[in-house]
Amino acid sequence: MHSTQNQADLLKNKVALVTGAGRGIGRACTETLAAAGAKVIAVDLSQADLDSVKDGYPDLIETWQEDVTDDAFYLKIEALSRLDILINNAGINKPQAFAEVDNEVLLAMLKLNVAAAFRTAQSATRVMLRENIEGSIINMSSQMGHVGSPNRTVYCMTKHAIEGLTKAMAVELAPHGIRVNTIAPTFVETPMTKPMFEEPVFRKFVMDRIPLGRLGQVEDIAEAVLFLASSRSSMITGDSLKV
Repeated sequence: MHSTQNQADLLKNKVALVTGAGRGIGRACTETLAAAGAKVIAVDLSQADLDSVKDGYPDLIETWQEDVTDDAFYLKIEALSRLDILINNAGINKPQAFAEVDNEVLLAMLKLNVAAAFRTAQSATRVMLRENIEGSIINMSSQMGHVGSPNRTVYCMTKHAIEGLTKAMAVELAPHGIRVNTIAPTFVETPMTKPMFEEPVFRKFVMDRIPLGRLGQVEDIAEAVLFLASSRSSMITGDSLKV
């Protein structure tokens, strides 16, 4: 039944919120959800990036220029009258050798990658529970949420935390019909990762570890997001989809 549904109507009448929506994976997710008929709230710090995203689907994309670590952002989510889908995507990575990690980087990554993700999901859940919505929450993880890697101790730690959060949320929220999953991308070409891939030794390190022999593209991740956001994955919760 689900497989024959027109993709342009797959998320019709659904409301989604995407953090880190201005560029890269977040932008691709925003555009893909809108193309499937959802009304999408795109959240980012850059209004210029948000305006560019909105241009593609002006009737379906609403923009919020917000800092996702601020209390005001969580209150704004909780003021929504409807929210069916959360793509908890905002995050940062600042690679450093373990012995060289400074406290400022440690705290900044924990604040955005873990605390803000937790509170964003919490606020979205409050809306879904209050409005009796059987929603879908997708926390953006990483392959680094399943393995370890040199110079990425903090990033690995934050993404392992997201995997644990997701499993616990899934068990607790399942009785309410709210599904919670992660997507764990491999290395993906985005504005954030582009400088890393310009270094030949690092690029070879990455390519030697991807069996399909290519870097991930943002569209690969967005299609996985669409699957988990839609009724096509209605029996999937507490899982981590590695892309």
